[in-house]
Amino acid sequence: MRRQDNIVNDVDWITILLYGILVILGWLNIYAAVYDEQSVKSIFDLSQNSGKQLLFIGGSILIIITVLVIDFKFYDTFAYVIYGVVIGLLVFVLLFGHEVAGSKSWFQIGGFRLQPSEIAKFASALALSKYLSTVNVRLDRFFHQAVALGILLLPVGLIILQGDTGTSMVFAAMVLAMYREGFPGIYLVLGLVIAVLFVLTLLVPQTYLIIGLVVLAALIILFNKKSVRNITLVIGSLVIVLAFVRSVDFVITDVFKPHQQNRIKALINPNSDPLGYGWNVTQSKIAIGSGGFLGKGFLEGTQTKFDFVPEQSTDFIFCTIGEEHGWIGSLLLIGLFVTLMLRITMIAERQKSKFARVYAYCIASIFFFHFLVNIGMTIGLFPVVGIPLPFFSYGGSSLWSFTIMLFILIKLDAHRKQVLVRL
Repeated sequence: MRRQDNIVNDVDWITILLYGILVILGWLNIYAAVYDEQSVKSIFDLSQNSGKQLLFIGGSILIIITVLVIDFKFYDTFAYVIYGVVIGLLVFVLLFGHEVAGSKSWFQIGGFRLQPSEIAKFASALALSKYLSTVNVRLDRFFHQAVALGILLLPVGLIILQGDTGTSMVFAAMVLAMYREGFPGIYLVLGLVIAVLFVLTLLVPQTYLIIGLVVLAALIILFNKKSVRNITLVIGSLVIVLAFVRSVDFVITDVFKPHQQNRIKALINPNSDPLGYGWNVTQSKIAIGSGGFLGKGFLEGTQTKFDFVPEQSTDFIFCTIGEEHGWIGSLLLIGLFVTLMLRITMIAERQKSKFARVYAYCIASIFFFHFLVNIGMTIGLFPVVGIPLPFFSYGGSSLWSFTIMLFILIKLDAHRKQVLVRL
C-alpha cells in the first residue's frame, strides 16, 4: 500500500525549532543594533531595520509554506531550470542592477531590494546535487570534476563582475560537499597550501620567505631518495611556489581594488590606521571585549548607541551580541549554530537519495562558511568581506535565501523513506 504523506509528522522539528530560535534572536539583536532612546521606541517601527526585518520574517513564513507544499521531486527535477533562471538573473543584474557600496548586485523595486547572488547559493547547491547524483558521474574522473567545478565557477565569475567578492567566496565552501562524494583530497591539500602561502606572503618579508622556501626545498632533497625524478619534482615545485609568492604583490596592488587592499591591511595590522581602514575591526573588537563575561544588558550597549561600529545590524551584528550579552551570550549563539550545522550533517547521513545527501552537505558547508567568516572578521581573524551571519544580519535577500535552502532540505528529509525515481 502506498505510503501517505504526512508533512506535519515527518518534518524535522528540531531543525525547525533551531531555525525559529535563531530568527527571533536575530530580530531582537537587529533592534538592539539600531536602538536609540531618542528616535527608536518600538521594535515594530517599520521605518527602522527591526520593523523591516519583521516584514522579512513574515515573508519567510510564506516561503516556508510554499517550499513544504511543493512536491519534493520538484527540486530534483527542476534543479537545472532553477539554476539557469538564477544565472539569467545574475547576468541581468549586471546590465540593469542597482549599485550599493560599490557592488552592482541589487534589483531596486520601489523601496525593496533583491540580491540575486543570495539566491544563487541554493540554486547552485541544487544544480551541483543534481549533477553529482546522476548515474555514472564519478568524481575520480577529471571531466566530471571539471563539470562540477564549472557549475560553481559560473555564478562565481558573474558575482565577481558585480564587484561582490565576499559573496563569491561562499561558493568555494560547496567544494567540501564534493569530498564526501569522492573528490580527490589532493585538491584540498593544494588549496590549503595556497592559502597558507598567501597569508605568509602578507605577514613575512618576501626575502625571508623566499630564503625559507629554498632552505626547505634543499632539506627535502637532502633527506629523501636522490633520484633525478625526485630532484626535478622538488625544484619544479619550488619554482612554481616562488612564482606564486612573487605574484601576490602584483595581485594586491594591481588587481585588488583600493577597498579590498585596505581590508587586507586591516587584517594584518589594524592599529596602523585605527581611524581609517582599521576603524571597523578596531571598534568591533572594542565592542565585543567591553561586554566582558555577562555583557552590559539588552539595549545597553554604548558602542552600539553611539554608532562606533559601522554596519552593526548587518555584517557586524555579532558585536551587538558580544557587547550586550558578553562571553556567555556569544557562547550560546555559537552553540546554537554548531548544533544546527551538526543537525544538518546528521540529516545528510540518513538520506537514501544521493541528491538529498549532496544537497544537505552543500547547505552545511554554506552555513559553516558564513558562520566562520562573519564571526572571524568581527574579531580580526578574517578580512572584512561583507558576509552576513545567517538569520541574524539584517536583510530580506539573506534571510529568504537561508530560509529557502534550509527548508528545501527539511522537505527532502521528510520524504527520505521514499525512493526518488527520475524520469
